[in-house]
Amino acid sequence: MMNILNKVKELLSNKESDTGYDFDRVIADTKLAYEKDNQRFWQVKLNTIELYKDEVRLWDDRQKVEFLLYCVKKDHQYYQNNKGYNYNSSDGKYRKSTIRNDYINQLLRSSLTMSSDDACRLIDAFCDYSKGEYSNIFSWPVGLLFKQITKQFKGQLLTKQMKDTLQKIHDKLNTHKYSYYEKEINNILSSVDTLLFYSENSVNAVKPVLFEGKDDFAIFANNSIAELKQTEKEAWYKLIEKAKKAKGGKPTNKYLKESAEAFKELGVPHFKKIVHTWFEFLYALKEKTTEHTQSFNGRVYTHRVIEFIAPLNTDIIKGFIWMCANFHDTTTIQLISNLAERSYRKIPGKGPASMGIGNACLFVLYKSKGLDGIGQLSRLKLRIKQANTQKMIENYLKEAAKERGISIHEIEDLAVDSFGLAEGKKEVEFQDYKAVLEITGVGKSTLTWLKPDGKIQKSLPAFVKEKHATKLKKLKQSKKQIEQTVSAQRDRLDRMFRQRRSWDKPTFMELLFDHGLLSTLTRKLIWTFTTNGQTFSALYLNGEWSDQKGKVHEVSENAVVTLWHPASATVSEIEQWRNLILEKEIRQPLKQAFREVYLLTDAEVNTKSYSNRMAAHVLKQHQFNMLAKTRGWKYALMGAYDDGRYNEAAELELSEFGLRAEYWINEVNVDDAYNDTGIWHYIATDQVRFINTTNNEVVDLADIPAIPFSEVLRDVDLFVGVASVGNDPTWNDSGGIPVYRDYWQSYSFGDLSEIAKNRKEILAKLLPRLKIAEVATIKDKFLVVKGKLRTYKIHIGSTNILMEPNDQYLCIVPDRSRKDHTQNLFIPFEGDSGLSVILSKAFLLTADDKITDSTITSQIKRR
Repeated sequence: MMNILNKVKELLSNKESDTGYDFDRVIADTKLAYEKDNQRFWQVKLNTIELYKDEVRLWDDRQKVEFLLYCVKKDHQYYQNNKGYNYNSSDGKYRKSTIRNDYINQLLRSSLTMSSDDACRLIDAFCDYSKGEYSNIFSWPVGLLFKQITKQFKGQLLTKQMKDTLQKIHDKLNTHKYSYYEKEINNILSSVDTLLFYSENSVNAVKPVLFEGKDDFAIFANNSIAELKQTEKEAWYKLIEKAKKAKGGKPTNKYLKESAEAFKELGVPHFKKIVHTWFEFLYALKEKTTEHTQSFNGRVYTHRVIEFIAPLNTDIIKGFIWMCANFHDTTTIQLISNLAERSYRKIPGKGPASMGIGNACLFVLYKSKGLDGIGQLSRLKLRIKQANTQKMIENYLKEAAKERGISIHEIEDLAVDSFGLAEGKKEVEFQDYKAVLEITGVGKSTLTWLKPDGKIQKSLPAFVKEKHATKLKKLKQSKKQIEQTVSAQRDRLDRMFRQRRSWDKPTFMELLFDHGLLSTLTRKLIWTFTTNGQTFSALYLNGEWSDQKGKVHEVSENAVVTLWHPASATVSEIEQWRNLILEKEIRQPLKQAFREVYLLTDAEVNTKSYSNRMAAHVLKQHQFNMLAKTRGWKYALMGAYDDGRYNEAAELELSEFGLRAEYWINEVNVDDAYNDTGIWHYIATDQVRFINTTNNEVVDLADIPAIPFSEVLRDVDLFVGVASVGNDPTWNDSGGIPVYRDYWQSYSFGDLSEIAKNRKEILAKLLPRLKIAEVATIKDKFLVVKGKLRTYKIHIGSTNILMEPNDQYLCIVPDRSRKDHTQNLFIPFEGDSGLSVILSKAFLLTADDKITDSTITSQIKRR
């Protein structure tokens, strides 16, 4: 009897007596109408169906609510009966379920007026009815429902039933275990809080709004607001509410204007003070690893997540960064730049820490007035390795240059901050004392304190720390910024070797030679001056321009200035410049006089369109990738999965020459040599070739200008010289890849590359000046060092070591914590770590009887 009554109730539920409408018929007729023209049933476009347009859309709100409830209940029954999802699009019941889902979404997107009772019934239905064993409330468009409810009931006095229902879903979501829906859950909780708050407060009241993501930043930022006065708190609540609306890649002009009005209520100094502390905290914040557990089919699964900022807070932070587009002061711009660099720092297995925050920072730097922000973009272009981010920065620089009617290179020249320096030095007064900040090298500077009588104060004066803490902090920040800028500008100057850059003399003097910061780099470089077809190259010595023979030249005001490159000089001229650099002990900030030159070989003339000079090497792929991006090449890591690629090319755009260089790479697919994310550990190198970018055709090597040809081959030689497995002293002993052990042996102790040949020449000139000169000699490919126990042959290319008399291999892994024997040694340029490693090993092995490291002594004593 009970079963019969239940059947009757079920049948009656299909005919809603209150509306007098047969909802089953609507679903069935909609299905028939859609099937006439469509075979696929993944989504039904109701706006194309006459039944919806002429009937359902015209129903009154009560009928629509009842229809929504009907669809939810029927879909619940369907999934209960089918024990979950059934993706058979040809099944009639599945098609009806699809139609019901689309009606639910369509009606909740349309204008719908609900009574308090209607809203409660719909919330209850979404909470109580599921779509199967593993479904949750987000199987339904609960976000759309709450948009309707918030729009209609915000600011109204809620009934007790409504409050109870809202509290019910609030409690349900607060105890959720669905981390995937965190953002949606937060939006609904925020809507519920808003409804409950304004039900008991006036519409002019300010609802408390704070950072909601569960991370260390939220705790820090919320605490900083909690300490404020109530009126200030309310102003910050409004700003956070505004920041939560920071969607998309860029802010609208309306957003920037409205946010500017919003923080005026606080006062700009107060706003900056708080936001600056937030940015500083974010810059220093480290990633956090958390464990998440979920149950499925009776089993518990645990996975670890490494996170920088909780997703819920990312948009809010992005919003506050955008607000800073209204400011153009140096402090704000520097903080934004630092935060950008921090945000793009990679998290293992994930990628950039926060792409959204980083992109917001780049936009603000681009929008800043003046050129400080552009200068920071130029620095970041050399620091950030992600190809898409580099492209974004490049586009911002191009747009900024276009707005000013100049080239991208010119705007980068103009944007270099001098930081108040004069010839790399500035003085800052602290009462009667002075702090002297001076650039001492690439990425290096000193801070010296002078007493009132001009004598050096060995330590920081106590009164400075006590009475001038803020000023001291700014000075230290300036010191760090200067070091970062010098490093970035050195790299930018190095890239100029492969560009057709030229300046008239007045521009050169203003932007490069007499610039307070750049002068520390440019005054140690060789420049070429051309006037009316007459050309000479010169270095600035003792206040005069001198050529390689020491002849002094006057530079005409009409001269065109370019950066001297050894590929455009004779062998004799290069040798003379090198001797002069060594004689005067000039340490160039980058390799110029001692720069490697790569000329076309007979083999390359024969192959015509490609070079095999750097082919058949085995490289560590991740190291190669980082090196390539550092030098401005584009490359995508190759993985042990089918992405349609067997080989790949690293590419370098040479836009000034209308060329693109390509270095072809193949995966080393042996012994499952890939990491946890499926990326191959090793790659094998192939040919180098050049493409004409106007027609995408290969260009004969003989037609490539000497300088870009030499610079490309130099880069490729660098990739091999650093990333080759032959440079790893532990690779062979630790297993490596057995099939490539012969390669490791041949590379480790084989013929010298151009970089190594250059290193050998420098060693030959430096050796007589060293303490180890009596026990060290250069023989063929090796620096041979006679120790107390054995004689050692250090390969000048790979830096690996053989011991005489039986050429036994000696494995020494460079230890950065050891004393650097080269730090006080004159080397004519900065940047060759291999040379430093060779000299450090040489100094160590000359006193091999004093070595205490058992990993080394056990090898030396083994015969």
